[in-house]
Amino acid sequence: MIRIEFHDSTNTMTMRIAGRFVETLAENARALISPCTDLPKFIVNLSEVSFVDTVGEKVLSWFGQLGGEFVAENSYSLNVCERLNLPISRNQGFKLRLRTAKKSSALSSVSSGTDC
Repeated sequence: MIRIEFHDSTNTMTMRIAGRFVETLAENARALISPCTDLPKFIVNLSEVSFVDTVGEKVLSWFGQLGGEFVAENSYSLNVCERLNLPISRNQGFKLRLRTAKKSSALSSVSSGTDC
């Protein structure tokens, strides 16, 4: 099962993929993007992708060749991006959430350590 959502703004098209990015489903996604090769900014959000096969990897690599930037907010999608050398979007927010989680973890350990 796969879900693909498109969000289009003036200067950016964002494609959010959820589920298994495999075989003909990945090829269909390529067919949807093919007429739009002159996009000013193209973001591909892989945060909800659960699996990518070799066909999906080829399509993601093609998105990268088009100038696509990738959002990877979990370990699997981040691994896919690193393995395929896909450019990670600078505005993805993953690092910010990690910093926030570390700060709240540090704060809770400080507050729990002060109990007398």
